[in-house]
Amino acid sequence: MPADRTEDTIAAISTPPGSGGIGIIRISGAQALAILQRLFQPHDRGCRFRSHHLHYGHIVQPGADRILDEVLAVYMPAPRTYTREDVVEIHCHGSYLLLSRILELILAAGARLADPGEFTKRAFLNGRIDLTRAEAVIDILAAKTRKGIDQAQAQLAGALYQRIEAIRQGLMQMKAYIEVAIDFPDEDAEIVDLGGLQQILEQQVAQPLQRLIASADQGRILRDGISVVIAGVPNVGKSSLLNALLQEERALVTAIPGTTRDSIEEYLDIEGIPVRIIDTAGIRDHAEEVEELGIKRAKVLLQQADLVLFMVDGSRDLSEADLRLHRLVAAKPLIVVINKADLCQDGVRDFAAQGITGAAVWISARRQTGIEDLRRAIFAAVVGGRDQWQEDGCAPNLRHRQALLRAEAAGNRIAESLAAGSSCDLIAVDIQECLEQLGEIVGLTTADDILDVIFTQFCLGK
Repeated sequence: MPADRTEDTIAAISTPPGSGGIGIIRISGAQALAILQRLFQPHDRGCRFRSHHLHYGHIVQPGADRILDEVLAVYMPAPRTYTREDVVEIHCHGSYLLLSRILELILAAGARLADPGEFTKRAFLNGRIDLTRAEAVIDILAAKTRKGIDQAQAQLAGALYQRIEAIRQGLMQMKAYIEVAIDFPDEDAEIVDLGGLQQILEQQVAQPLQRLIASADQGRILRDGISVVIAGVPNVGKSSLLNALLQEERALVTAIPGTTRDSIEEYLDIEGIPVRIIDTAGIRDHAEEVEELGIKRAKVLLQQADLVLFMVDGSRDLSEADLRLHRLVAAKPLIVVINKADLCQDGVRDFAAQGITGAAVWISARRQTGIEDLRRAIFAAVVGGRDQWQEDGCAPNLRHRQALLRAEAAGNRIAESLAAGSSCDLIAVDIQECLEQLGEIVGLTTADDILDVIFTQFCLGK
């Protein structure tokens, strides 16, 4: 954010577009109260805008004495506010047209329309929150499951920051010892306790970093979810399975092969994990042009999938098309879903003997039997055999993970230098590199262009 814009008073609608009972407009900056006083006519003529109290009145168009809406207004003086600046909120009726008209008056009175995420960016720049907490706000708004919200709330409360800060404190302790040795080079052998430094590095830096990196996949899964593609030849029941998992008639189901021409995507909550379930066109040869486009899309989605539900018809023997499709997806993590169990009058077929290996779940999508077994199998495939998720404070996004890996590499170089008895100057360089990588996560050393990318992910008004 350019310096000359940080002094602006900014405003935006903070509630989603559309009609609702209440809509909120937020103003932040030195002119927030003055703008409110120009537009707000309190019911109590002697109103002095007590801090953090709602005041009843009307928004009136200046110069026309025309009442636009009956509202509640609150003035929150710095620093006890979201941005650590003076903040005003106007709570009015939730018509988006009405909110837009009031916002226009606010902008005409001297405020500037806020950029996406600018309120939260100011909270970060003014030191109220670190960068991990700022990113947690995005994750709360985008969370698709309760576990996702819990993870984001823990991060907002500082769980990740505290784990990073504990590692930084260990590095700062090492840095202090090393800098003393650099200042007194003739006595460094007596000053530097290599065994003590190695112990600090292992217990306070290396091990905590390894745990954070190990939990990064958990954080990513709870934040972004996983992609699960239902694959199979036409008419094995893929769309019926989608409907059974969603418990609604989302996809058309007919006895005509090739009904699904394009992919259909929906989110499921499976034990707190957001699962993007994708029904694809049945893959077969000699399809007509529109269906062939759907098949090509299905093959792309299969390559991108985190998990494949390879679906076959349990009431008949496998066809060559089934086997070809299995060879196409065999390298992916997959669950074999054997459908139409209710039609297996002549006993259960041994598909493993035909080369279809892997975890198998028998279901009847039509009768909705075995669906819970399949949900449990999906969860088991995602968690990879772990009994439970790890502690709060995992690193939920790619930016965090990359910085942690760079910090771990610097930590490894410190360990090698200590073991080799290298100079204190060389060790100090790697300690500083490790500190900078960790500082990038919490926002101490983050480049401006990275900050811009992070905050433009926010919606307007947050």
